[in-house]
Amino acid sequence: MAEEKLASFLKDGKDWARMKTNLPGVFILKLPSYKNNPPRLAVEINPPDKLGNPKKKRGLILRSSQELEEFSKIFQFEKISSLLKTIDKVNPQTKSETGEEVFEV
Repeated sequence: MAEEKLASFLKDGKDWARMKTNLPGVFILKLPSYKNNPPRLAVEINPPDKLGNPKKKRGLILRSSQELEEFSKIFQFEKISSLLKTIDKVNPQTKSETGEEVFEV
């Protein structure tokens, strides 16, 4: 069933269409054909908002299980966390980080 649904999305979905999954922050993305490559599906990792929609315009795109393994190895480096904490200190705060009230429509 899942394979049929994905095959249908690959065949009938619009280029760059995004399909929600039951995993928060995990989406199926239809990539358009490019040069000699046919259209393909990929997994997009994108932190969700309160409604389950992606927060960012484009998240981390994984085209294969091999790419997931490669990224998993990189994310295991402990120094990434300390590097990002240092970057947090250097970068200016955004409005949402400063606690300013945000009007939601």
